[in-house]
Amino acid sequence: MSDKTPILRTKGLTKRFGGLVAVSDVSLDLHIGEVHVVIGPNGAGKSTLTNLLSGDLPPTSGEVVFEGQDIAGCTADHISRLGIGRSYQKTNIFLPFTVFENCRLAAQSRTPHALRVFHRAEGYQDINRLAQEAMAAAGLSHRAQRVAATLSHGEQRQLEIAMCLATQPRVLLLDEPLAGMGPHESQRMVELIKGLGAGHAIMLIEHDMDAVFALAHRLTVMVNGEVLESGTPEAVRSSPAVQQAYLGGEELLHD
Repeated sequence: MSDKTPILRTKGLTKRFGGLVAVSDVSLDLHIGEVHVVIGPNGAGKSTLTNLLSGDLPPTSGEVVFEGQDIAGCTADHISRLGIGRSYQKTNIFLPFTVFENCRLAAQSRTPHALRVFHRAEGYQDINRLAQEAMAAAGLSHRAQRVAATLSHGEQRQLEIAMCLATQPRVLLLDEPLAGMGPHESQRMVELIKGLGAGHAIMLIEHDMDAVFALAHRLTVMVNGEVLESGTPEAVRSSPAVQQAYLGGEELLHD
């Protein structure tokens, strides 16, 4: 299980778009070794929360503290270099490139030195190693030379996670990684996320309730931009407020 000290925490995190409050006073903790799942109906503020943590959006107010440093309002590239990786609802990969080339490009963003224009990319062994390790961790080593556009939907989602891993993150923000998958691909993704949970803090946005309860160490329910309930999956399952507002009643929760 996780360390007691959160690697990332938010306090009073709020995002307003004019008169619309998309995220309101959200506080949560992410721990290494835990999968923290955030659920809620469409429009609950889940993706906006992810964008605030990743730097894709600046907060209106509140704190985002990563390893003791307040990073609220920092740019996405700065937050990524600190060690926070993310995936998107829509797959964000380079379709004409191979799996290995996608991962190598991601790994290059972490190189401590400038790449020489006339030096072949294949010659940077440290970068190649990071790419290979990321592919292996995501279960894609056997697809290394496949062009990304020819992969199945599930494999493309795996590749996006592999690209995140190539940047050596400690926190993974995964926004609906099972979206659009059939049962076989969904199960493969669940097993992948389980495997990554040991060495990372993971915040997962997901609608597949079977996957949610298979993965979650901690569960947060959002409604209308606010946290309705947060705790262990068992505690959230038994919350009358959650059953009424989102999960559809006790029968659904326990079947």
